[in-house]
Amino acid sequence: MSGTRGNGSTSLDSDLAGTGTSRPGLGSASLRADMASTGGDAGTDLEVDETGRLISAEKVIGTAVYNRAGETLGSIHGLMIDKTAGRVAYAVMSFGGFLRIGERYHPLPWGTLTYDTSRNGYVVDLNKEQLEGAPSYGRDDDMWSRPGYGQAVHDYYGIPYMM
Repeated sequence: MSGTRGNGSTSLDSDLAGTGTSRPGLGSASLRADMASTGGDAGTDLEVDETGRLISAEKVIGTAVYNRAGETLGSIHGLMIDKTAGRVAYAVMSFGGFLRIGERYHPLPWGTLTYDTSRNGYVVDLNKEQLEGAPSYGRDDDMWSRPGYGQAVHDYYGIPYMM
């Protein structure tokens, strides 16, 4: 499987630092080179939503999530960003339900996702049964304000909690 880790292990600082433009990164040399390698034109005023290494949050929303067996588990409903660290902490995946009735939202620590270019989606090492037992919440639940919820999510996936 081809892909890159979605865990923030590569620094984006060089892509976003020191551009002097109103849209961060548009004037950086590495982003211009990245866009040129993917057929983009850094000299235009068009919105940039994806390059070889970078993708906008808007484009991530709605992306399919698969398990290792290739089954579709859900899609990315939203992203939770650590405001002080400046990194994506969780991808919130919608799962289950019918016509949004009974749909549950599963926060997946960003490091559990791998982007698979052949599927144009993210892959997690979970089956449907494991996902059904994972921490989740409904549309009207306010789980993020509960003390210890983030720790419980990380414990379930076996990922150190560093927030």
